[in-house]
Amino acid sequence: MSEWDATSVEGKNTILRVVREEAERFFALAEPEEAWEAPTACAGWHVRDVVAHLVDTTEGYFAAFDVARAGAQADDPYGLPAMGARVNEQAISFRNTTQKELLDRARTDFEKMQRILTDLSPEDWTGFLVVHPYMGPVPAYFYAAGQLMDFGVHSWDIREGTGRNHAMSGDAADLLVPFMLVLWQYTIKADADLTPFSVGLRIGGRNGGDFRVDIGPEGMAYAPGDVSDLPAVIEFDAASMVLTTFGRGNFGTVRGDLNLANRFLNLFFRI
Repeated sequence: MSEWDATSVEGKNTILRVVREEAERFFALAEPEEAWEAPTACAGWHVRDVVAHLVDTTEGYFAAFDVARAGAQADDPYGLPAMGARVNEQAISFRNTTQKELLDRARTDFEKMQRILTDLSPEDWTGFLVVHPYMGPVPAYFYAAGQLMDFGVHSWDIREGTGRNHAMSGDAADLLVPFMLVLWQYTIKADADLTPFSVGLRIGGRNGGDFRVDIGPEGMAYAPGDVSDLPAVIEFDAASMVLTTFGRGNFGTVRGDLNLANRFLNLFFRI
């Protein structure tokens, strides 16, 4: 397996290194006093709210690991459709917390989560299931990806709020690509038209390639494969794939049936 495949233990050190790099970028963006109440790409959120969201999310991970290690029954997941409203409520509840206190807490939480992930055995990295608050049982490695989503995408959000031109780290985007395909499977709208059809995806980066995607009554299935016979192929570089999945913009190049490609892209709610 590749060192860039975070779903395997061979990719463990790579993703933990990149998470740390993204976290340091995030904290550097959030630390200036003048940044605290600056706008971000997240509607209604200032930088302080993004930091609060990471505190809330990471501390939720601690609780999830505690329950899993105790062999206890986890609460039912909220589901991704409920995620937006709940994380907003949780984030704004921290607005009376000072910048120093919240950043110190966020840094402490980050280091604790890094230790939890670093200490996982090779078997636990892929085989230890922990109930995610929104997605249900997932392998432990998914929590490293969750940290990378939080620090990588939310750093992008803070930079976007400055109005300056910027771009996303290729290392972060490459590692996240496989997880974006999984997120699409989890974020199909309840009222989506799942009359069967197929499209192709051509994704750049270390974890990219050509993927055949089949939509049907059971949802979305995908696999690497030849896409030359499909009526529509959507091309993404790694970062545009990540940012599209998270609803930060409408990116990608369509080859073939534009209407079919747009139908595919509108199957999903964005988180």
